[in-house]
Amino acid sequence: MPDHERIDLNRLAVFVAVADAGGFTAAADRLGVAKAKVSVEVRRLEMALGVSLFSRTTRRVALTEAGRQLFESSRPLLRELGDALAQTGAERSVVAGRLKISTSVNHAANFLAHALADFARQHPNLQIHLSATDRVVDLVAEGVDVAIRTGWLRDSSLRALHLGEIEQCVVAAPEYLRRRGTPRRPADLAQHDWIALSLLPTPLTWKFRSRRGRISTVRVKSRLVSDSPDALHALAASGAGITVLTALQVADALRRGRLQRLLTEWSLPRGGIYAVYPPGRHVPANVRAFVDFYRSKLGAG
Repeated sequence: MPDHERIDLNRLAVFVAVADAGGFTAAADRLGVAKAKVSVEVRRLEMALGVSLFSRTTRRVALTEAGRQLFESSRPLLRELGDALAQTGAERSVVAGRLKISTSVNHAANFLAHALADFARQHPNLQIHLSATDRVVDLVAEGVDVAIRTGWLRDSSLRALHLGEIEQCVVAAPEYLRRRGTPRRPADLAQHDWIALSLLPTPLTWKFRSRRGRISTVRVKSRLVSDSPDALHALAASGAGITVLTALQVADALRRGRLQRLLTEWSLPRGGIYAVYPPGRHVPANVRAFVDFYRSKLGAG
């Protein structure tokens, strides 16, 4: 009985090439392989099928009846398969259709939405769905093509691409500093009003590093706690206390003088900005185009 399950489609393609070209030598030239390779592949196909596909003489190669039937049946199928593969490859290079992006509420409103407006103008055939939420989204279950996540990624089976870094800044309003004084070293923060972000694993403990590499760990006290970085920003700008925000978040407020950066001789650990993909071998063209665009935007900023 023929072993159809073990038949290599490459051998079928070689067979079709021989039948189409009218000989092993011509088929080998067309395929760009040695004639011996063509002969071996056809012989193995015949062994798998249990029939002779060609009658061979010293002068010519002719299809047997079984060979003719296989040739007439398989040639259009192989052509359709080739067309399908070519179409799939073309679709992977065209930015069109649907793109679903997920990120946090803060990152969506303050950074990503502005970039997406430019990206959408460049790709009018693309329908973009931006999902803004502070919960950890199941990318596969919710049909998300790519998530932009910030901070420190947990271990995950998902694939992540580093797009940029997040610098953390200690800030307060000038009005608060006039009233309570300006901290000169990390330890001074323990005596100040702190605005804490509850989303952090340790919102009241901060580890600073000096330019000379000295480490200073301080535990602050807080009466004001929020789960929103935007709320922290507003509270700090209103003079409610000192907090930590990202350099991206406070850039405009620092320029306008609404906030002042503190402890500039010290730094906090840097987080990252990541594009996170669902499991899968290939990244669609829509996702690749967007990630490349956003990475360039972050670099330019």
